[in-house]
Amino acid sequence: MKDEFEDKIEQWAKDLARERDELRVQLHLLKAEARDEFEELEEKWQHFESTMGRIGDSTKESVGEIGAAAEQLGEELGQAYKRLKNAVKK
Repeated sequence: MKDEFEDKIEQWAKDLARERDELRVQLHLLKAEARDEFEELEEKWQHFESTMGRIGDSTKESVGEIGAAAEQLGEELGQAYKRLKNAVKK
């Protein structure tokens, strides 16, 4: 016959196993979500590189407009990369 202590230990082990399994699923989903977000960021990165390349080819008049767009896109990418990096660390 099991005593109360053995029942508590058994329940504790079951709870830990359940938490472990739930965490494993959450980590898997986080990785998939992070991968999806990174792929979206890659598209923005391609646009950013293209915009930066056009700056060198543009006239002085349009450089300001393109530069402002590139700056905004660069800031957006930087924030998204930080957010993604922090999410992966968690």
